[in-house]
Amino acid sequence: MAQEKVSVDELTLEDGELFHDRKGRVKEWPRPLAPLAESHGHLTSFHRHDPEVAICRAALAGVRMLVVPFDPVDEVPRKFATAQEFLARLDAEVEGAARRIEECAEHGLYVPEFSGYDAPALVDNVRIVVGVHPYSAADLDDAALGEIKALLCSERCVGVGEIGLDFGPYNELGEDVQLRAFRAQLRLAHEHDLPVELHIRDNPNDATCRAHALAAEVLREEGVPARGCDLHCFTQGPEVMAPFVELGCHVAFGGAVTFAKSDDIRAAAAACPTGQILLETDSPYMAPVPLRGEECEPAMCAFTAGLLADVREEVGFTRQGTYDALWENARRLFSA
Repeated sequence: MAQEKVSVDELTLEDGELFHDRKGRVKEWPRPLAPLAESHGHLTSFHRHDPEVAICRAALAGVRMLVVPFDPVDEVPRKFATAQEFLARLDAEVEGAARRIEECAEHGLYVPEFSGYDAPALVDNVRIVVGVHPYSAADLDDAALGEIKALLCSERCVGVGEIGLDFGPYNELGEDVQLRAFRAQLRLAHEHDLPVELHIRDNPNDATCRAHALAAEVLREEGVPARGCDLHCFTQGPEVMAPFVELGCHVAFGGAVTFAKSDDIRAAAAACPTGQILLETDSPYMAPVPLRGEECEPAMCAFTAGLLADVREEVGFTRQGTYDALWENARRLFSA
């Protein structure tokens, strides 16, 4: 009789180790020198992971802030009957994670302490950003804008996002449609005094990086929101990053910075000003090395944080300074 497949979640609970590859082998991970802020993790898009367990494991890895994007056009009613159902589900998942954290403590698995940071417990600091992704830009009508405005009033909400421009291979919408949605949501952020998280993707065959260049132009015209802007999931080099840095935007690096062929992204991470660098996973996508190919989850930002500390140490930044910046920048941007 074939042995029943053991899930990653079950392995974690059985052996007390946080990370395993798909064969169940333990993977060592860099212990953080400061609280971790996971600035972009899609809890609503998992195929394998249970969001409750993912939040629990993130807490055990040192994550003290998690920002969850929600797109009411794409995810209602495809995933949730209403936006309020999403909020209720998230509340229940956070409560379940809190119970699991208590159970882990009973078995000797504890959330790490960070002296001197006054960092809230993760279960008290799961936030959301709300916006219509470029793929759904054609459906951003008055009703959708009204839904976004209502969600921006949620006590969990800390921003507008992810919004922006996508000229990549999976996009089916024209530039003009995307631009209208991008500008409309930027104006919402201004009106509600909230930061934005940007999704900007270029066609891989476009050496001019038009999507990024056009996004920077829009930000100059509309103005970067007073509360700030996060260039989410940055996967380009220093030259593409530079105009956004000059505009005062934060730049978030995820698992792609750990990939073998990502020298340009690592160069950007090394060049990013200390006050503007952020950490994320974009889970469930792009799990970092040494877990590449797995379904990514928020806890895995621990690997990316370690790599960012390595890269920046090579150009004169201290490891402690990088960890401190990743935490303080996110806390300041999202006021969380």
